Amino acid sequence: MELRGGGALVEGTRPQALIFDWDNTLVDTWAIIHDALNTTLETFGKDSWSLDETRTRVRSSMRDSFPDIFGDRWEAAGRVFYKRYGAIHITKLKQLAGATLMLERIAAKGLYLAVVSNKRGDYLRSEASHLGWSKFFDMIVGANDAKRDKPLPEPIYLALSKTNIQPGPEVWYVGDTDIDMHFAHRTGCVPVLMRELAPQSAEFNDKNPAYHFSTCMALCKYIDNL
Repeated sequence: MELRGGGALVEGTRPQALIFDWDNTLVDTWAIIHDALNTTLETFGKDSWSLDETRTRVRSSMRDSFPDIFGDRWEAAGRVFYKRYGAIHITKLKQLAGATLMLERIAAKGLYLAVVSNKRGDYLRSEASHLGWSKFFDMIVGANDAKRDKPLPEPIYLALSKTNIQPGPEVWYVGDTDIDMHFAHRTGCVPVLMRELAPQSAEFNDKNPAYHFSTCMALCKYIDNL
């Protein structure tokens, strides 16, 4: 774990809530996204992307990103994407190492757990159900569930809407990309980077993570010790 500074963060303070990104934070879905995206690009006569391009360029929700790629045909492209995604995502879904144990242990402490992702909400919930994770999360918020998608703030308020918890230093947002750290800063939550790769120089501009954990269990053990 690396502490990097994070505004109102008080080191050693246990959060009331942990809100997780989904794709490649809790589950490995790059291959699935890459397959469905390239199917869509090829259907619409566009060059396919390498896996590295997909990893670098996929950040925003479909309604925010597809108009830039497919123009006024973006809704039709979205239907192609989700048809392919829906056909393969459950059979190819892989949880990241330690994710189930981490969620079990954190949930047992009585902390509020939720998901905020830019994946469509119905797919999120079907994946959580398939993994047996629905019981861990009090709320699962995906693209189109709120008025606007991450990194705009509406999804965090929806994720906390059944609680008295307000976005702030007692809420940790855990993700793997720059958009996740920007979202946490924007909503006043503690930005937590969880991925094997350490933060890169200037990767986040001034929206740096407060913590970096290389694995699910590293985060879990830190919470255990608070």
